[in-house]
Amino acid sequence: MSGTNDKDSIQTDIGQDVIDEAVRSVERRMDGDADSAGSETEVELDVSAPAAEADASTPEVAPPTEDAAALRQEVESLRAQLEFSQTKARETLERLKEAHERAKDFQDRAIRSAADLENYRKRAQKEKEDVQKFGVEKLLKDLLPVVDNMDRALDAAGKSPDFDSFQKGVAMTRKSFEDSLARHGVKGFSAKGQPFDPRLHEAIQQVESADVPAGHVLFEVTRGFYLNDRLVRPAMVVVARAPEVAAAPEAAAPAAGTEAPKASEESSAEPQTSAPSDSSSGGSQ
Repeated sequence: MSGTNDKDSIQTDIGQDVIDEAVRSVERRMDGDADSAGSETEVELDVSAPAAEADASTPEVAPPTEDAAALRQEVESLRAQLEFSQTKARETLERLKEAHERAKDFQDRAIRSAADLENYRKRAQKEKEDVQKFGVEKLLKDLLPVVDNMDRALDAAGKSPDFDSFQKGVAMTRKSFEDSLARHGVKGFSAKGQPFDPRLHEAIQQVESADVPAGHVLFEVTRGFYLNDRLVRPAMVVVARAPEVAAAPEAAAPAAGTEAPKASEESSAEPQTSAPSDSSSGGSQ
């Protein structure tokens, strides 16, 4: 009876998980010993030690307090902030990567633009030098026939004494020269008889003239020329001015009227004084 009481007391102290484990162990043992079904197996369980270990391994769980809840909430908040910071960091990294790519692209474009500008500057400088060297090539091609005509005129003048033919040849050569200049925008203008204009004329002298009004060009020394509506050389001219002789009779008229009696008196007196001298001279002769 005592053994029965001990077994009952042991059963009351064993936990349900220990019992389940023991049952599973017995089943595994039974499966392993299926060939010896007739033999009796006595299973002894030392339940005192596992019970003690179970009691030691299951600490008492304290009920949650307000501090633990606050800590849990703070942990959740920190976790959310960490996730937000990581998300922002990834977005910032992406933006920095895009900005770096754009900056690299801009730098490449700037380098190419600088190279293109340098090449353009070199080409423009070379073209400028070529224009300075060979810009008059077209004009020269148009003027060379004029030189040829002048050479022909000189040869003809040396072979023939006909001055009229030589004059006509020179006039034709001069006209061809003016036509060549006109094709390049060079045109001359005449200033003779025009009012003096300091923008177009350069006066070198003033001459009294009654034929041309005062302030007008009496005659021109050299003609002026335009280049595509731009004055390249003003005309050198002589400007007419009013003659001073026209004002002398007006000033001398009252003086002659006042001095006329004196002159007549002197003339009447002179024969009286000169008569003896004439007679004396005649007598001596």
